[in-house]
Order: sequence, then C-alpha cells, then structure tokens
Amino acid sequence: MTTDVKTAQQRATAMAAKEQRARDAELAMHEYEAEQLAIRANTERLRALRLAKEAADSQRAKAAAMDRQPAKTKARKGRKPSAAVNAEAAPGPDSAAD
Repeated sequence: MTTDVKTAQQRATAMAAKEQRARDAELAMHEYEAEQLAIRANTERLRALRLAKEAADSQRAKAAAMDRQPAKTKARKGRKPSAAVNAEAAPGPDSAAD
C-alpha cells in the first residue's frame, strides 16, 4: 500500500512539474514574440530614418553639384572651335596619298 501512495504522490508531483514547465514555456514564448515584435518595429523605424537621410543627402548632393556647375558660355560667332581649326591646318593621312 505504501508503494501505491508513493506512486500516486510521485505522479501528482510529476504532473505539477509538467504543468509548471508548460506555463514557463508559454510565458517564454510570449516574451520571445514580444521581443521579436519590438526588434522588427525598431528595425523598420531605423530603416525609415536611414532612407530619409539618404534621400536628403542625395538632394543636397544634387543641389551642391548644381551650384558648382560652371555657367555655360555662348560660342562666338564667326570663329571655329580650336579643334576644328587644328584639323583643317594639319594634313591628314589621306592628303599624303594625293
């Protein structure tokens, strides 16, 4: 009879321990999910900040490039660009064959 009592008591203790582990596992899973949700939210926030900063930097770079760009000058009438003048003055390889 004492063995029946011990086994019943052992079963009850084992059952209580099993239930406690199940509650602990469920609590740990909820904590894990909450942590993952917070990490995802923070990652999304940081990504949005990074993209906004990159867009602003790109706009600033474009504006700076436009400011640094030299003003275009008009070509003078009646004058050929120096490359064209040099090409006409120097005989080409075809003129030696004439």
